[in-house]
Formats: sequence, structure tokens, C-alpha cells
Amino acid sequence: MVSIEVREAYVDFPIFDAKTRSLKKKVLGKVGGKIGTESRVPIIEALHDITLSINDGDRIGLVGHNGAGKSTLLRLLSGIYEPTRGHASIVGRVAPVFDLGVGLDPEISGYENIMIRGLYLGMSRKQMEKRIDDIAEFTELGDYLAMPLRTYSTGMRVRLALGVVTSIDPEILLLDEGIGAVDAAFLNKARNRLVDLVRRSGLLVFASHQDDLLLELCTSAIWMDEGHMRMRGGLREVLTAYKGKDPFENLSAEAAARIGTEQTLAAKGEG
Repeated sequence: MVSIEVREAYVDFPIFDAKTRSLKKKVLGKVGGKIGTESRVPIIEALHDITLSINDGDRIGLVGHNGAGKSTLLRLLSGIYEPTRGHASIVGRVAPVFDLGVGLDPEISGYENIMIRGLYLGMSRKQMEKRIDDIAEFTELGDYLAMPLRTYSTGMRVRLALGVVTSIDPEILLLDEGIGAVDAAFLNKARNRLVDLVRRSGLLVFASHQDDLLLELCTSAIWMDEGHMRMRGGLREVLTAYKGKDPFENLSAEAAARIGTEQTLAAKGEG
């Protein structure tokens, strides 16, 4: 059974070569954490006293302004960052999908990068060989897949990475909002694959500013603010507290149809 347990965890980043206090003034307010002043080296508390349990079947959205600590929390949950203080334990295979460029080599072909990226995300070579045709069709990159990745535009690279990501079978799926860095038409095409990816995962933590995606993929949420967990609860409750309005009020007909009529009416109190 997959799970993530975090107890009283802090993540601190020292800032070296800071010769004046003006650095603190420049950084303060632009990053989520607070800056410690007791040390000669300024310390950014990126995460502060995080305690949470995430279990099989959980679908959690992370909300908060830029710099609130969402991406840092994802990296803590993935095991990339170890807590400076406190504890974090992970049971299950993690698929970290918050840096689409990781595992891609600009000097080799798209086909070869599909294989490497899949291995990076925990899949076997045989599993990736079975998926390569489907990935190629999804990306719509055609003959470019035989060319070195350095010949690709940024959007083409994201298509390749997203094609691989949505083909895996994850136990612990950690998604960042960077998946939206493609054109709207392609992201819309990818939406069904993303929904299916989430359904195949054991648990999901998804950081995003897009209410419709959060409502479609998640059932609960955590509001991050200056490196703290300000609130945790039901998705609608947390989004309403964070944004000051009910997220269903301005939901488009298309988004409502994707999320499901019954869920939308229930959330509006009309069911």
C-alpha cells in the first residue's frame, strides 16, 4: 500500500555570499519561506513545520501564490529534498512530473529520449518498448522523433515529455503546473490522458493554478502560504477560502461537462 508520511518537517536553504543585509530585503516577499537572522549566513525557511499523511487513493491539489512552497513541498514528498529537520518517509514508486526536462538528452533522438525518460520514471525497457508507438502517435512529432532533441522547439520537447509521462503506470504521482507549458489545443488533447493517468496512480499530489484541472483531478486540497500549510480540507472548501469565491461559480459549461454534471450540481448544493 503506497503512502507518504511527513512529521514536523522543515526545508531550509542557506544563501551563501550574502555580504549585505540588502539581500534579505530583496529576497523577502519574493519567496515563500521566511529568512532566519540568527546565523551569519541568511537561511530561507522554504517549508516550515509540515505534518501530513497521504495514503492510497488520495487526490490532493496544492494551491497558493507563486513562491508559497508548492514546488518545494512536491520535492520533499518525492524524496528529492530531505527535511532539514523532522522526518519524511515514502512507501511506493514515485513518478515526479514537475520538471519535464529531467531525463532528456539533447544529443540523442526523440525515440531514444522516450526510452530514457520512461526508465527515469521507473518503467522497464520492455514496458517502454510496448508504449513507444502510442507515444509517437500522441506527440504528433512524426519524423522529428528520429532527430536529435536539440533540433526541437520548447513546445516539441514538452510534447515528447508529456507523451511519455502520460503513458506510465505510477504508484505515487506528483504533478506540477508546468505541464501547462504547451499550446492550448495540445493540452486539451492531453487532458483525457492526464485523467486516465491519475486514475491509474495510487495517490496524486497536483500543484496548479487552474481550478478546472484541480476540480477534475482532485478531491481535497492543501493551501500553502509562505512555506506553511495554511489549510487542508475538501477541494471546494480550500479553493473558496484561498480565492475568496466558490470555484464553481464561474465554471464554464465545457468544464462542468468534463468534471461531471452530478459532481458539479452537488458542489453547488443543487444535487
